[in-house]
Amino acid sequence: MAPRRVYLEMTPWEDALKAWMEALGDSFQPSTETLEVETALGRVLAGPAMALTSSPHYHASAVDGVAVRAQDTYGADETSPLRLALGQSAVEVNTGDIMPGDFDAVLMVEDVHIEAGQVEITSAASPWQNVRLAGEDIVATEMILPGGHTLRPQDIGALLAGGITRVSMCAKPRVTIIPTGSEVVDPGPHSPPGRVPDTNSRVLAALVREWGGVPARSAPVPDEPGKLTRVISRAMDSSDVVAVIAGSSAGTRDFTRDVLGRLGRVVAHGIATRPGKPAILAVVQGKPTIGVPGYPVSAVVAAELFLRPLLYRMCGTVPPPRPLVRSRLGRRVVSTLGVEEFVRVKLGRVDGRVVAVPISRGAGLLSSLVRADAVVRVPLLSEGLEEGREVAAEVWGIEPDLDRTLLIIGSHDMSLDLLGQMALPLGIRVSSAHVGSLGGITALRRREAHASGVHLLDEATGEYNKPFVQRLLPGRNWVLVRVATRQQGLMVSPGNPLGIRGLGHLEGDVTFVNRQKGAGTRVLLDHHLGLLGIDPRSINGYDREEHTHMAVASAVKSGAADAGLGILAAARALGLDFVPVAQEPYEILVSRETYDTGPFQALLGIIRSEAFKTGLLELGGYDTSDTGKETLVEGGPTGA
Repeated sequence: MAPRRVYLEMTPWEDALKAWMEALGDSFQPSTETLEVETALGRVLAGPAMALTSSPHYHASAVDGVAVRAQDTYGADETSPLRLALGQSAVEVNTGDIMPGDFDAVLMVEDVHIEAGQVEITSAASPWQNVRLAGEDIVATEMILPGGHTLRPQDIGALLAGGITRVSMCAKPRVTIIPTGSEVVDPGPHSPPGRVPDTNSRVLAALVREWGGVPARSAPVPDEPGKLTRVISRAMDSSDVVAVIAGSSAGTRDFTRDVLGRLGRVVAHGIATRPGKPAILAVVQGKPTIGVPGYPVSAVVAAELFLRPLLYRMCGTVPPPRPLVRSRLGRRVVSTLGVEEFVRVKLGRVDGRVVAVPISRGAGLLSSLVRADAVVRVPLLSEGLEEGREVAAEVWGIEPDLDRTLLIIGSHDMSLDLLGQMALPLGIRVSSAHVGSLGGITALRRREAHASGVHLLDEATGEYNKPFVQRLLPGRNWVLVRVATRQQGLMVSPGNPLGIRGLGHLEGDVTFVNRQKGAGTRVLLDHHLGLLGIDPRSINGYDREEHTHMAVASAVKSGAADAGLGILAAARALGLDFVPVAQEPYEILVSRETYDTGPFQALLGIIRSEAFKTGLLELGGYDTSDTGKETLVEGGPTGA
């Protein structure tokens, strides 16, 4: 059993990377290979490419016309045209033809008149007019491209024009990826409990390919030091880099650090980042070796910080800078002093300003990387970032088109996923963050969202949404657009083994899972509990919170809870039974200004389409008879 390793000292990632590169030493040089130019797109030149021939390599006509000697044309004008004998003083040429004899100019065909073996000209030519001189584009022996340049399509043409058909390129680094863990299995739809699908090695392999390397994945290695030692040792023979996934933390079955220490030298273990703290940087047999943390987000962060610059260096270049989007932070972020945190955010341009909205921060939430548009870094010596602060959002993927993005913050509903899917072919990107209906209204008040999904019941009037808009959103005009009327109820295990028939059955031994404070579903629950005279403190799990209907359904499906309040569509998606409680409108709240924009009008067209209504009915639990209905609402007076 390996001893537990507590990170008493953690190294800033820049210092760890520098120490790792220094430990690799001067012997660490990129290897090269010779390729046909036509097959080298995207590869990096190992050295400068010097022209073997000039381009063009002869004097060539630049136009269709007549080649002449410039001195023979002097004096020609409109009033005193000259006539040259065709074949003697003038020769017909086409674009690209070699210039004949001592001819040194070309008159365009539209500027001359040819008749009876003569060429009539009405203007003089200057020497080398309309002629491409030899070497005009490329001169033999000059450098066409420098070493370290990544080959583009136009570069291929330039090399070939310079007579170069084969080039020396930096060889793609071979990276062996070794997943570890006795619980790790190949991905599939039916992994047994306690088994973890090996997604990390696939993600890492894709990143290696994106960054110019050639990945090779090993089969998962169980938590046995001897087997791990043998697999790593074998990998060294066929690899330029070895990446070992998991086993790098402080658990009793984490052996990666000890194995790498016996096989070589551990340069750093424990990085002052979150996620990514357990990363290991080592040198084994003179080769870079990295221990990648097992949590998916930690793995990606560690790869971004260490594997990306390494692979680019091995390819003879440096990583291109990530695009930075100057943004205003939509919510306060609390962080730990002494750790640089990478916070995933969604981006949207609202009222001319880019807003960065933080989303889930868990290191195990691979879906948060899928949903994120960018990453905001919280500095090492900071305890967080205040709401409204200007930040640089770092795009780790494709930079989003913010002018075609609708940022919808508020209550979660599966209809938003359907809207997003149907909007993409129209060039509209629906980006949603789930913070509850009240959180969405707050974002609209702060001008940090284009729209919000809402379903808030006003207990005093029995009316949904409108009273909250009037109370909480002063000074502007608003539009509520009905997405659908949906059914809320208790999601329970298939067959309803506990015989739950309503909210009155939640007291006692039933384990409940709730939505977060500010969610419309929680407001609905509290309203009905009040009508029934039930004290929320009597419900086991009332304080346990999830942020989406699907997360509540998943908790019930997995057995972590006996019941949770949510929509019928979520229950159907996971095969749960459903006990109806209430029907309610789910609406999108948008300012009048945003309502009139092209992107929102496109979204409105989708909401009113028969295809969208059909999609909702297929999900189940939706009534679309009022879908697309609009309600105009005047916000309350300023200061209300």
